[in-house]
Amino acid sequence: MTTAPPPTALISVSDKTGLVDFARALAGQGLRLLSTGGTARLLAEAGLAVTEVAEVTGSPEMLDGRVKTLHPRIHGGLLARRDLPEHMAALAQHGIAPIDLLVVNLYPFAQATARPDCTLEDAIENIDIGGPAMLRAAAKNWADVAVVIDPADYARVLAELAAGGVRRDTRFMLAKKVYAHTAAYDGMISNYLGALQPGAEDRVAAIPAREPYPAVYTLQLAKTQDLRYGENPHQSAAFYRDAAPAPGTLAGWTQRQGKALSYNNIADADAAWECVKSFDAATPACVIVKHANPCGVAVGATAVEAYLKALKTDPTSAYGGILALNCAFDAEVVAAINEARQFVEVALAPAFTPEARTLLAAKPNLRLLELPLAPATNALDMKRVGGGLLLQSHDAKNVAPSELRVVTKLQPTAAQMADLLFAWKVAKFVKSNAIVFCAQGMTLGVGAGQMSRVDSARIAAIKAANAGLSLQGSAVASDAFFPFRDGLDVVIDAGAACVVQPGGSVRDDEVIAAADERGIAMVFTGTRHFRH
Repeated sequence: MTTAPPPTALISVSDKTGLVDFARALAGQGLRLLSTGGTARLLAEAGLAVTEVAEVTGSPEMLDGRVKTLHPRIHGGLLARRDLPEHMAALAQHGIAPIDLLVVNLYPFAQATARPDCTLEDAIENIDIGGPAMLRAAAKNWADVAVVIDPADYARVLAELAAGGVRRDTRFMLAKKVYAHTAAYDGMISNYLGALQPGAEDRVAAIPAREPYPAVYTLQLAKTQDLRYGENPHQSAAFYRDAAPAPGTLAGWTQRQGKALSYNNIADADAAWECVKSFDAATPACVIVKHANPCGVAVGATAVEAYLKALKTDPTSAYGGILALNCAFDAEVVAAINEARQFVEVALAPAFTPEARTLLAAKPNLRLLELPLAPATNALDMKRVGGGLLLQSHDAKNVAPSELRVVTKLQPTAAQMADLLFAWKVAKFVKSNAIVFCAQGMTLGVGAGQMSRVDSARIAAIKAANAGLSLQGSAVASDAFFPFRDGLDVVIDAGAACVVQPGGSVRDDEVIAAADERGIAMVFTGTRHFRH
């Protein structure tokens, strides 16, 4: 009578997190351990009985490890269907044992190519061949083989093995993870190679120059949650997250309280967070956003002072808005919100104090998002258009005081220069055409998203008047140049004493002359901040 071979686990990993304990538990449940190279040595050094793949294939690892698992005795064991007698007969005929569990993760291609000293040769040698082949084989045969790529799944697999075997739904889930993983892996390789400049193939030992945009761009995101609907109730929506979001970006949020986030909540929260984190973390700053535009921005000595100043800009628009702080959200801010009777959809901050959390619990629908304050941004911005995708580098440019060029006879004072820099920082986050009035570390009027810069200027002045704020002596930022003097005249008539703008118009001389005529100071940044 022939004795059935014990179930076999083939293990070959680059990420060895928790591996020894996992393998020991597998062995304790009666699985035979089969492994390769460094993984086999690690398991043997831990005192585990492990069979080298070379003993099974009858062929040694060769070509510097490029060939070790590419063999019928491995792939036959992974691909054979247990429910087909002819498959099992073929295994028996050729002395191939079935492989019941595959544990593989791939060469660290992303980490290798992220190193500044990575040569093309280094990159090529970090392209895994045998690993993806085994993973795809096992995932194809998921009905009979469990395949694990993520150490986070070790505990679940062990628990199900102990209960009698890895469940069918678990095996299918694991297989789906494999194909997503191998697709992402191939995508990384394609993006890297597709971005290499011509001639890289002739200098494999050199660090290759890369274009910012590869010939074919592959993007993979993981769905975090379905949303109730999109921008409007008749649209469906979901939120997808980068595999490794940059620290400090919105996707790293932890929701501490409140209803599920909506599509518009997430979009507006991102606008608020990107704006507020552009301010010096040593100075409390507050940004209130409505429909993707800042309707109030301010800095203050405390969080509550920054909030109250920001709210003054446009308390009407702030109702139902998104509120972001670059400092701890404390009880004083909660008290100020309650006193102002402001309805807030989402509040973002690096931290919420225990006292604030207790008070905010009375607003169970208010969404509280806590996330680390870090300057990092997405490397690329993306916009979907019909049949395609627009990619661009992130607008990370922040104009330094040394880059400003005074173009008028009148020089701005130190206080005016501070107001101009504040206004310019805010204008970067306002939809074009953007006009922003500021003074003493707060916005006074914001004109956003108009087809005419003159109309944006008029709307900003009207907003300030509606809020009862004087624009006399204020600073104004325009995200792009004034094409004619009319827009400049509007802001001066409203009370502006100084203006910051990129310059670059064919009528710059006319606009500068108008500023001199009206007796204001004007500075050019040389940088435009369109935001669509």
